[in-house]
Amino acid sequence: MSQQGITDELVFFVNGHKVREQNADPELMLLPYLRKTLKLTGTKYGCGGGGCGSCTVMISKYNAQEKKILHFSVNACLTPLCMLHGAAVTTVEGIGSTRTSIHPVQEYIAKTHGSQCGFCTPGMVMSMYTLLRNNPTPSMAQLQQCLAGNLCRCTGYRPIVDAFRTFCTASNCCQRRDPEESCHLGKAEQDGILAESKDSDQFQVCSQLFKTDDLLPLDETQELIFPPELMLMEERREKRTFVFRGERMMWIVPANLEELLELKSQYPKAPLLVGNTNIGPNMKFKGAFHPMIIHPANVSELHSIQFTEEGGRREIHLDENFFVGFGKTSLRPEELLLSVFIPFSRKWQFVLAFRQASRRENAFSIVNAGMQVVFKDETNVVADLRMFFGGVGPTTVYAKRCSKELTNRSWDENLLSQACELLLDDISLPDSAPGGCVKFRRTLTISFFYKFYLQVWQRLQQLLGKEDPFGVNIPERFRSATIPFSIKLPQGFQRFQKVVLDQFSWDALGQPVMHLSAIKHATGEAVYCDDIPSQEGELFLALVTSTRAHAKIVSIDASEALHLPGVFDIITTQDIPGKKIGMEEILCGSEVTCVGHMICGIVADSQLHAKMAAAAVKITYEDLEPLVLTLEDAIQHKSFYDHFKLENGDVDAAFEKADQQLEGEIHIGGQEHFYMETHSVLVIPKSEDGEIEIVCSTQYPTFAQTVVADTLGIPSNRVTVRVKRIGGAFGGKIVKASRIAAIAAVAAHKTGRSVRCILERGEDMLISGGRHPVLGRYKIGYMTDGRIIAAEVTCYANGGNKVDFSLMVIQEIVSNLDSGYYIPHVCLTGFVCKTNLPSNTAFRGFGQPQAIAITESWITDVATKCGLSAEKVREINLYRGQEACTPYKHIFDSRNQLTCWNECLQMASYHNRKISVEEFNNLNRWKKRGISIVPLRKGVGFSESALNQAGALLHVYEDGSVLLTHGGTEMGQGLHTKILQVASHELQIPMSAIHLSETSTGMVPNTSPTAASSGTDLNGMAVKDACQTLLQRLQPFMHENPKGTWKDWVEEAFKNKVSLSTTGFFKGEDIVMDWEKGEGTTASYFVFGAACSEVEIDCLTGDHKNIRTDIVIDAGCSINPAVDIGQIEGAFTQGLGLFTMEELKYSPKGVLYTRGPTQYKIPAVCDIPEQLNVSLLPRSQNPKAIYSSKGISEAAVLAGCSVFYAIKDAIAAARREIGLTGSFTLNSPSTPAQIRMACIDQFTEMVPDCVPESTPWAIVV
Repeated sequence: MSQQGITDELVFFVNGHKVREQNADPELMLLPYLRKTLKLTGTKYGCGGGGCGSCTVMISKYNAQEKKILHFSVNACLTPLCMLHGAAVTTVEGIGSTRTSIHPVQEYIAKTHGSQCGFCTPGMVMSMYTLLRNNPTPSMAQLQQCLAGNLCRCTGYRPIVDAFRTFCTASNCCQRRDPEESCHLGKAEQDGILAESKDSDQFQVCSQLFKTDDLLPLDETQELIFPPELMLMEERREKRTFVFRGERMMWIVPANLEELLELKSQYPKAPLLVGNTNIGPNMKFKGAFHPMIIHPANVSELHSIQFTEEGGRREIHLDENFFVGFGKTSLRPEELLLSVFIPFSRKWQFVLAFRQASRRENAFSIVNAGMQVVFKDETNVVADLRMFFGGVGPTTVYAKRCSKELTNRSWDENLLSQACELLLDDISLPDSAPGGCVKFRRTLTISFFYKFYLQVWQRLQQLLGKEDPFGVNIPERFRSATIPFSIKLPQGFQRFQKVVLDQFSWDALGQPVMHLSAIKHATGEAVYCDDIPSQEGELFLALVTSTRAHAKIVSIDASEALHLPGVFDIITTQDIPGKKIGMEEILCGSEVTCVGHMICGIVADSQLHAKMAAAAVKITYEDLEPLVLTLEDAIQHKSFYDHFKLENGDVDAAFEKADQQLEGEIHIGGQEHFYMETHSVLVIPKSEDGEIEIVCSTQYPTFAQTVVADTLGIPSNRVTVRVKRIGGAFGGKIVKASRIAAIAAVAAHKTGRSVRCILERGEDMLISGGRHPVLGRYKIGYMTDGRIIAAEVTCYANGGNKVDFSLMVIQEIVSNLDSGYYIPHVCLTGFVCKTNLPSNTAFRGFGQPQAIAITESWITDVATKCGLSAEKVREINLYRGQEACTPYKHIFDSRNQLTCWNECLQMASYHNRKISVEEFNNLNRWKKRGISIVPLRKGVGFSESALNQAGALLHVYEDGSVLLTHGGTEMGQGLHTKILQVASHELQIPMSAIHLSETSTGMVPNTSPTAASSGTDLNGMAVKDACQTLLQRLQPFMHENPKGTWKDWVEEAFKNKVSLSTTGFFKGEDIVMDWEKGEGTTASYFVFGAACSEVEIDCLTGDHKNIRTDIVIDAGCSINPAVDIGQIEGAFTQGLGLFTMEELKYSPKGVLYTRGPTQYKIPAVCDIPEQLNVSLLPRSQNPKAIYSSKGISEAAVLAGCSVFYAIKDAIAAARREIGLTGSFTLNSPSTPAQIRMACIDQFTEMVPDCVPESTPWAIVV
């Protein structure tokens, strides 16, 4: 072993360059080393816990024994630097760049429109690149596994899969080259899809968003070679122990098994670290600390698989006695698990495993099970039975009594019944058990056993070669319970209107142009806020937040924190020189009203030092009453900010006239934005006049400018806010982004230094708030033919501890509860509840997804009561005609809504597939399918009329090049790309001649937020105005020299002293809603659409599979079909998450449990419908927006509810199996627990309900 106190040199390669680290710190991960030390910022920080894949890199190692180079994709955020000795690291910068040449993987994902905000793109690229280095022609299954650990919040994954499936050996469906292979679509679907393409040339339909012929082939000979020096180093490696020492931790790599055992004996508490997927997260998120880490990378005995008759030095059974507690085994502290002996199974032995998780891939199990049964030869008599369960206790639970009592019993119905009873006795969970969902988890245990029972029975039949070997018949329709879901990668078609034939070749208007920054996203060259190099003397700000939901601050003790290494100062509310309270309190000084309330900040010389110091700040609280967390709490305490009401017609009289009435309610859970780039800000104070520059990931630079100026007590002209690009926002980077910027600005003002603040994922989720949870209660009057004539609906939205945008959100909810249906008599009321949770805020869709979910709930209830299909009731009640009137007396043309509805019915072959669904359900007891089609209507424009304006600035230089800027921010929605298309079209020059640098309050003042789907509508018109002004100035020179070029005209204008710089401005429509009178407008225009989804559920586990979704959207005349279709697919996927899987969990004390991708599951590639088809409605016109386009970035979020109601349709089919035919409540999201417990059967009935008085682990807010 190395001498005491000696630290070895760490040697590895990064992108072909040798790195020699003399003082490698065992606490340092690869990600910050790449980003801060090597300045390789293409690898992104997304979550810090290995759950999102944004930081994926490739690590290559040479195996000297096998003479083989091995490539692995790893999460750099969890990879300790000390693990890399002798390894080669490849980052996204190492495989290609715009300065040299780009790699085919980078090119494909960019040109197939697989990148939007771009923050996840480098990770996607590196996952695929690693797969190709291991297998240049992978299978589709390998591709699916490759992408399982990478999350994207923007695209919906389909274009990413399209990009990468081109590398695979066998693609499916329309990607097939063989004309003999049939398409996945039936003839009816094909006819529906192709019907429009036979239309006139003027409205010809296209379905090609990119050309595969333009893509570079993969050339393995051009890849980076593995460094020969590392191969020699491994070949000649001396067998000795390596030691790396840091400030607080020592890392030891033993040379062999003997040294490893010696270390274990000497340091029994030192953990063995191999992959760091357990120790790393525990250290980062749970505060665990280990002064010594043992890394057994060079112990060959731990890296081999052998066939042998012998075990280790001491054998212990891997049975119920092996796990003695959470994360603890029966191994002695000094012992090492050297090998696991797995015997071959015998003829009459059956072993099966089961699991159910909140997401199919990259998720911990909610409950899992392993079961083994051994039969006496040639019989169905149990000789031995062993069942183990996870997720139902602090460690693995052995169903001991059940296993023993069923021994020597026949494998039949009597055994099944008794087994379920015994299992429930063996596995008991307290009502407050961590993880919650106690009844669901207990139900899963017996559901798993039933699956085991059926599968074993089938295998017995196969072994004996008899249909009914022991006189017990298992109905054929029960056997679907034994077939697991098979998931395929998403595919589909995209349909849009071709541009007119006489359009100039350089004119990109209406063309599927690649995102302006897509190539830079794919190469890692796109610069985000935290990619900006550190300023001289820069400090890092870490926030200190409340741990109590409602309490008085008694004292703040920062004495210990201020004495820690690198700490510079503390920032409190007393340091604020200007206004301490704006839209929200900047820093809390006396009373906290939620967990996560920002109290103070610590500035230090590094992120690590700032975080450690922030954790050392001691705050004393005095709890206050009441504690209001849930909507029910708020209703009980009448804790409301305000309420709004809309009335139309005579509701009471209509209820009297109605044939029938019904009442019901639905709860729609909240949603976390989960933008891939967390809140980020860099504040740079200037040396004179009190000027300050802020680089911030905000959707609303002007608001950030105003808040900072007010906080510092200076005029706005001293504050410049710059935004290059944002790694996703979805409404979540407006209020909180400005507040964080203000805190950082106070820190910069106090210290006189630049200050950077980058929230970690857990902090961001704790502080930022999200989509409002909403409770909708309704009373509906309807006729027996399905016509709805009266609706009385009351909604309650959980606003949190500050009002934020909640009043505007509830207004949107109330005004959209008609949701595309004409209901003549309505009384619609909405309350904003004040609670002790972080304030909820704007989120894509802005209340309308909650509104449509509530409306469709009572639509399905009416259909059930009338004995009609849901689509029939929907169609009967749709708005119709050119002058449809909303409850607030807004007249609009609804004809395109009906057109979208009919188009979707045809495209989805809805009626044929509905018959197929019914046939499937008749044939299967434990798997059910559901199908649902819903109309969509989304208003576009700000209800705050003053925000409907925009400005632009245009410079033309002597060489003819154009510099353009406007007030909108680019956050993945392709705004800058569309703006360049507009400018190119107006100026009649190629897009390549125009440059759009960034958004800055120093160039375009008084900007509106980039939100409400209005970015292109507003800023596009402002740019058009600027271009037309410039063209008017050039007109005389164009007239004099009609054959001249753009450059000629510009040069001539300059010589004649004509200004080549101009501004543009657009004054949007006045949108005014009088809530006292209940009249006005809430939007400039509507985007219409329809969505049809088909799902399949597992009635025994609550799992579900998204089979197919068809979406038709009225996008007007699309400026960029690739961008618009990408936005539709991404928005739909976000809606899919909202309604089916994304679940925020709070403790009864108001603490958010779900603070990262480990606990909070957004859709992954495995969750997307296997078939996702999108069609932009042709022949649509919109006189209220530029070039007759429409803002569609939000509309398809509403389409996610089509999946929710397809699931409800499938559940209804399951309930009919036991005679339950009435309406029922299904709350959103429809998680496995919601689905399973709604599919009532003999197993759910066996599990008792939780005691109402008990304190649950988590509450529904």
